Amino acid sequence: MTGQIAARIRLALAGALGGAALWAAMDIADRGWLDDFPALALFVLLTTAFTALMALAGPIGLGRAVPRSLGLGVVVAALTWQMALRFDEVDQFLFSGVPLLAILTLSTLPLPFLAARVRSRWNDYPVLFLEAWSIVLRFAAAGAFTALVWLVIYLSDALLQIVGIRVIGTLLEHELVALALGGAIFGLGMAVIHDLADLLSPYVVLRVFRLFLPVVLAVMAVFLVALPFRGLDGLVSGLSPATLLLTMVGGGTALVSIAIDQADADATQSPLLVRCTQGLALILPLVAALALWAVWLRVSDRGWSPERLFVVLVAGLGLVYGLVYAVSVLRGGAWMERIRQGNIRIALGILLLAALWLSPVLNAERISAASQLSRFEAEGVEALDPSALRSWGKPGAAVLAALEAKSTEPGQEALAAVLAGEATGQADKGPALVAELAALLAVQPTSATGMRDVILGAAEDYQLQDWLQVCKVRLKTGEPGCLLVVADLLPLRPGEEAMLFLQRGTDYIEVSGLYLDDSGMLVWRTATQPDGNYLSPEAAARLLREYHAAPPPLTGAELNQLGIGEDGLLFLP
Repeated sequence: MTGQIAARIRLALAGALGGAALWAAMDIADRGWLDDFPALALFVLLTTAFTALMALAGPIGLGRAVPRSLGLGVVVAALTWQMALRFDEVDQFLFSGVPLLAILTLSTLPLPFLAARVRSRWNDYPVLFLEAWSIVLRFAAAGAFTALVWLVIYLSDALLQIVGIRVIGTLLEHELVALALGGAIFGLGMAVIHDLADLLSPYVVLRVFRLFLPVVLAVMAVFLVALPFRGLDGLVSGLSPATLLLTMVGGGTALVSIAIDQADADATQSPLLVRCTQGLALILPLVAALALWAVWLRVSDRGWSPERLFVVLVAGLGLVYGLVYAVSVLRGGAWMERIRQGNIRIALGILLLAALWLSPVLNAERISAASQLSRFEAEGVEALDPSALRSWGKPGAAVLAALEAKSTEPGQEALAAVLAGEATGQADKGPALVAELAALLAVQPTSATGMRDVILGAAEDYQLQDWLQVCKVRLKTGEPGCLLVVADLLPLRPGEEAMLFLQRGTDYIEVSGLYLDDSGMLVWRTATQPDGNYLSPEAAARLLREYHAAPPPLTGAELNQLGIGEDGLLFLP
């Protein structure tokens, strides 16, 4: 047996052991032998350790990888347990995706550093760069290999079942067999991919990614040039614009790092790509600053929540990346090497932030709950979100308890009503929402308020809240950003129907058809033009202005069909 084959067998056995260990952890939890929180910590420990083992075994050997993988698993599991104790139930902890992102960061980001520490030194940038991208490529390739093997197994089982042989299916019904087999397949795939490192080098993929540099630079430049002319209103509409901007910052950061590669000799030599890399590095702080500002506006309006705090931290990191890159370019000289060293320092900072997020030092739930309490004291019950407080674990429960105690005081009837409605789930907010929305939702013709009230009464609370949020935003003409146009749009149905216009952004207006079905349920349909195309933003904005001023005429559609009723056939022009 050659050393290569022996290494593959060892890693396949390690993967099988990992799958069996995960099955054992789940079985222990199902049997109630461990409480939920220790079971969660055990699962995180095993997942982190065996993931790290698969990543490190190839570059540094299985013997060296085992203690380092276990050490990393213990640290991540301990921090996870520490954070989970903020909640009364594990489900509350798992409901939010932010802690899972922190766990994922702590589980994966140290892997290149651990490999580099063995192969050279922990801050050797060429080794870090190569190992980081190699780990990503190996996991992707091994995952594809595992999926392909499972496909072959299932097809083989289906084929054998035709002749009455069900051995494969019977074995895979046992979770232990399935998990152990899956781990073994993945481990074997990782070993084979590592042996083929020369053929599956990440350099090919990274060279292709460099071609995106001019495209991303052009998009960001056009965005920054057009922004002053279009206004900043689009940035205030919530977390989505900030998330989009941060995604672009992340992509730009990755492209700059790919272009400068592991050393100057390996960096792009194309004058065009070098200039694009410098240009992208210079505008990254501007885009990151806009993202941070957009998120901060939302925090100022709504207060802190764990999700907003997380996005603010990400935006801050994006700004740090942008400033490091821009200053490195402006200083000239060895600007590529300065960016590389900056990448190492920022990566360590990200690890520290992820650890702090899971530790008591950066308790996002406590910060968010305190923010809710402060907003209540400053703005009253309108600023309260009891459902959010109930999802923020023990800190949120503590604030709710304080509010419930305060609600028993004289003059706190509104607070008591809000808390009682949230706790019992019996408070009917529908009539209040209908009344508030009816006062804002313009209707054409103006006499069609009866149909408006029927539609609002049939809508769900979440729809009413969504429409109300849009209607509160005014157009430049002073009219609300919503309009309901009532007409007999479906002649074969009794009564009238409506078109609802909602201006959701500076360049996006949603137009929907609404009607009540035979059971009285509200039905929603997307509105189109007679040729089946959607309205352009400019046309929708023009119609919204015109229909606010006067009701449009009702005309017949220029269509006929072959046949009768639902069996008819027609086509759109």
